[in-house]
Amino acid sequence: MGQGRAGEVFGTFLKLGLTSFGGPVAHLGYFREELVVRRRWIGEAGYADLVALCQFLPGPASSQVGFAMGLLRGGALGGLAAWAAFTLPSAIILALFAMGLGTVQGPLGAGALHGLKVVAVAIVAQAVWGMARSLCPDLPRAGIAVAAGVLAFLVAGAFGQVGAIALGALAGLVLCRGGAEAPGSGAEGFGVSRRAGVAALVAFGVLLLGLPLLAQASSGLAVFDSFYRAGALVFGGGHVVLPLLEAEVVRPGWVRQEDFLAGYGAAQAVPGPLFTFAAYLGALIGGWGGAALGLVAVFLPGLLLVVGALPFWAGLRARPGARAALRGANAAVVGLLAAALAGPVWQGAVLGWEDVALAAVGFVLLVWARVPSWGVVALSAAGGAVLAVV
Repeated sequence: MGQGRAGEVFGTFLKLGLTSFGGPVAHLGYFREELVVRRRWIGEAGYADLVALCQFLPGPASSQVGFAMGLLRGGALGGLAAWAAFTLPSAIILALFAMGLGTVQGPLGAGALHGLKVVAVAIVAQAVWGMARSLCPDLPRAGIAVAAGVLAFLVAGAFGQVGAIALGALAGLVLCRGGAEAPGSGAEGFGVSRRAGVAALVAFGVLLLGLPLLAQASSGLAVFDSFYRAGALVFGGGHVVLPLLEAEVVRPGWVRQEDFLAGYGAAQAVPGPLFTFAAYLGALIGGWGGAALGLVAVFLPGLLLVVGALPFWAGLRARPGARAALRGANAAVVGLLAAALAGPVWQGAVLGWEDVALAAVGFVLLVWARVPSWGVVALSAAGGAVLAVV
């Protein structure tokens, strides 16, 4: 892919990085609307396959999906462009916050931020609606989606998510054999060779094992090692990285506990991945250089694992048994999104009937009026500000 495609990827993900509020599940909804529905970079089934893969891997699932979509559209440059564009807006905001340049204050600002949380309900609901229609077209897959959603709702965290997808894949082996794969729906064409995949997996392991030995040589390597190890051991999304980062930066005395908690609160109010909290912590430790070091280190293991898995994932899904398992896993992804909608997304945003009405308006605008997601985000922020003063 040429430079032009990388530029297209950067522009697309910069818009997503500036408007994708609501956490990793909401991000997947934004990605689906922009990349699957509007731009048609990949089919619905291929996108669900990719989501299922990234749910299995350690690291920030939404950023891994975005990086892989950048690879698909623009090669290696496209992958880097997607990661940078989606990550840098929130990373820069949090680094500035760490340096004492303030945050949004007052009732209008607080209301707008709450409106941005409410719009995540509409975004995720739209994703569940659209994906269920294409990925759960029959009773067996609808049943898998319901069972996966119940399991993920009852068993919180990574165990519920990974367990739901694994059980969905097993159910698919039994219930979803036969039937033709939709043409062009797969996740092939990422342009990652097996040699590159093996090299990425080797690099992941060498850094994980070697950095603790090299960390004695300099404080910069010690910081890089701490953030890399936290990013390498996270299953279940951005919030799971918080206790790992707390152990790495608060207990050694690099960051005060109260500053750590203040940064975590600020991270809830910015778009993009929660892993950019590492930029805030790095800025407290070493200014802009520390912010860049922490940001690269915490994301690097997850991105290496995606590069390592993609070439083998495409070959695996070509097998008939694997396709049946993936049909079940895709249905389970729908259940996971539904469970997240009913659980943390709804509970963290909807505080009263006004929020229900605001989320419903956003859903109608997205599904039936076909208003672009960034427009609905802006309207919801304005609606939240109005409700805050009314």
